[in-house]
Amino acid sequence: MGQRCHHNRSTSEHTAHQHDHRCAPRAEPGAEQPATTGDDSLPDDDNDQSQTRYWRIGGMDCPSCAGKIETAVRRLPGVLSAEVRFATERLQVQLTPDTTTHTVEQSIRAAGFTPLDEHSAGQDTEQTPAPWWQQYASILTLLALMLAAAAASLLTPGAAQPLFTLATLWGLWPIGRKALQLARSGSPFSIETLMTVAALGALLLGETAEAAMVLLLFLVGEKLESLAANKARRGVKALMALVPDKALRVSATGIEEVTAASLQPDDEIEVHPGGRLPVDGILLNELAAFDESAVTGESLPVDRSRGESLAAGSLLVDVAVRIRVTSAPGNNTIDRILHLMEQAESNRAPIARFIERFSRWYTPLMILAAALVALAPPLWLAADWDTWIYRGLVLLLIGCPCALVISTPAAVTSALTSASRMGILIKGGAALEQLGKIDALAFDKTGTLTRGEPQLQELIIYPPFDRERVLTLAAGLEAGSHHPLAKALVAAAGAEGVAPEPLPYRRTLPGAGIESEWQGQPLLICTPTHLTTGILTVEQQTHIDRLRAEAHTLVVLVVGNRIAALFALNDPLREDAQAGIAALQALNIRCLMLTGDHRAAAARIAHDLNIDYHAELSPRDKLDQLISLGRTRQLAMVGDGINDAPALKQASVGIAMGQGTDVALDSADAALTHSRLSGLAEAVRLSRATHGIIRQNIGLALGLKAIFLVTSILGITGLWLAVLADTGATALVTLNALRLLRFTGSEE
Repeated sequence: MGQRCHHNRSTSEHTAHQHDHRCAPRAEPGAEQPATTGDDSLPDDDNDQSQTRYWRIGGMDCPSCAGKIETAVRRLPGVLSAEVRFATERLQVQLTPDTTTHTVEQSIRAAGFTPLDEHSAGQDTEQTPAPWWQQYASILTLLALMLAAAAASLLTPGAAQPLFTLATLWGLWPIGRKALQLARSGSPFSIETLMTVAALGALLLGETAEAAMVLLLFLVGEKLESLAANKARRGVKALMALVPDKALRVSATGIEEVTAASLQPDDEIEVHPGGRLPVDGILLNELAAFDESAVTGESLPVDRSRGESLAAGSLLVDVAVRIRVTSAPGNNTIDRILHLMEQAESNRAPIARFIERFSRWYTPLMILAAALVALAPPLWLAADWDTWIYRGLVLLLIGCPCALVISTPAAVTSALTSASRMGILIKGGAALEQLGKIDALAFDKTGTLTRGEPQLQELIIYPPFDRERVLTLAAGLEAGSHHPLAKALVAAAGAEGVAPEPLPYRRTLPGAGIESEWQGQPLLICTPTHLTTGILTVEQQTHIDRLRAEAHTLVVLVVGNRIAALFALNDPLREDAQAGIAALQALNIRCLMLTGDHRAAAARIAHDLNIDYHAELSPRDKLDQLISLGRTRQLAMVGDGINDAPALKQASVGIAMGQGTDVALDSADAALTHSRLSGLAEAVRLSRATHGIIRQNIGLALGLKAIFLVTSILGITGLWLAVLADTGATALVTLNALRLLRFTGSEE
């Protein structure tokens, strides 16, 4: 009750201005309500001779899958462009008028993926998930066969080889089939092809145990990527959940419950306290308070008066209100944030996994080299077939990329383990790689650089009242309120051992504050803007002007007709904010703040931290700032709110605070699970150290292969040394990668 009275006018005016930006974004292609299947389409305004169609895609485990689908679809005649948004599983294709959607769907299936409609992508598969043993059946069967083969090698050695061969064939079947599908779709040298060649090469030379182990590691890695992808998509659904499915529509016959999707502009709806707005709209009541933190990042609820714009997803704080709908279905503020997330993903330069990039030339080159060694001497020089086929197989084993396949993931896994131990969750090798390259880092303010909870910073008391008296009266008025400022005042009283004053009643005055009575005198707590004209003395007005200039939020306690106390509150810096920023600046990383809060509060925080800042930014403004900065710098973004999700997606690396919203955490590439800003510098140092280890591993693996490549062709080394070289290189690079487990964060 009474939460409205605590937000000063400057913040309210700022947020109203800020909302204007949200409700009138720049028009962009595809912003209209999209079709979700190949049967529905939207015209492309930019090209009258083309049509734009949309699909949901099932079966994508990692961002590289998006590239494979795009390659398969772009090869089709009549396809002008194809773009996959991995986070939202959407494929957008621009077609000539005579191209059928059936052709596109066939191409998607041929590449090993599934075109889905809205329901099959979002409901059926989640309501009836397969039992865990079915989801992991392939991996568990492969592991069981390998364990049986290992046991047989001790008890009946003759049975070990057939069992390892069976395990290899079992693991190879799905990978080889996917490699063949991708080859037919235009991606012949995918990581699946690399793994197929590696396993077959080892199998042909009798190294069945090694072949089975490589396949097991690959299948486990793919499953982990799939789990991570599903978690990220849950974040998108959490964002969508901010908008309720139902709404109370006001009609001529009364109030009726309808679906939010059925609401049209100019409809009138009713919202009760504690409810979120299902649409953008205009407030019809005289005054109400809304928590807009989910959309704007504003740390405190804000007052809205009749005629002001409201954003979908905002939480109504105090009284029931009526709202006139202004947004069309599928085009409210939350929908536009989702669109910004998709746009940020499409603008972001893809970071392909190293081994996949390397395999584009390494795998075909080694296959060609082995074939030439096996065939050229017998055909051209009449050399002995058996000798040169043997040397070709040896070369194929040397070329088997087992050490390369294992070395990079081993380093990444070790680094991620160390990061987890330090309270840093990094979502995969791509994010880890990019962290070491950043030279600029943008921060959100509320909940990131600050604690996100206002605290009493200064208390000015006017005679004849004393500190204990004003604290007990303020706590008595605010007791039981869930408003952040009310909690701060009650906490301030409790910290000094002062109990709330028992009051005969508490009454909320709409738009004015909370009133009661004490010792026969009227008692009121409110913001200075709601005081009666002429009640302030010159001294008190001077105090208010000074504290406002310092970006404090002000609350006044009035007893009778005189001011008893002036409370100045603000959101303080995190304890480690200054140390964390200084550590980043020591690594030559430029730090700046991007916030939706008003300019005075941002300037105070930026001054204390000695960083640059941009204030009063909407989610669209933040995204534009990041795009602009990203043209000249490797930029990371740190945030904690839903409004930060598009910016976290756009940045080279998005980093979420551990106490932030689920959407921010799932949109980010990394998270500070302990919410320690000092962990940012540790993460950068860890990434740079991992870069060094990976470079060493690549040099070690390729160096040994180069040496034995020459000796094998010359016949100096045979099969057993080739096996030893490959196995030895695998062991060496793994041990080198394990050094990262001892990383402490203080080294680089």
